[in-house]
Amino acid sequence: MANLDQAFAAYAHPIRRGIIERLAEREMTVAEATSDFGVSKPAISRHLRVLEEAGAIVRVIDGRQHRLRLREDALDDPYHWLDDLRAMWEHKFATVEQYLAEQRR
Repeated sequence: MANLDQAFAAYAHPIRRGIIERLAEREMTVAEATSDFGVSKPAISRHLRVLEEAGAIVRVIDGRQHRLRLREDALDDPYHWLDDLRAMWEHKFATVEQYLAEQRR
């Protein structure tokens, strides 16, 4: 659950979600992935650190250029957790529907 908590915390901020959305398209430099957010470089660095610590992105340093890419499995834990919840609720609703159908007969 700690990984899931960390993932949701990382995706909770709109700037971090914006970075994730950009990196979903392709690998980018830090400048490409973080341009136009209207925050300082130290703020961008903090957002990137949160995403890296959550395992959402990977930074590759080549000389002075830092490239970012989204980890292929970055959204797996939240996706599976939400999918399990969806399945549970669908089962509960199906049970209620079945009960109501029996009551109508």
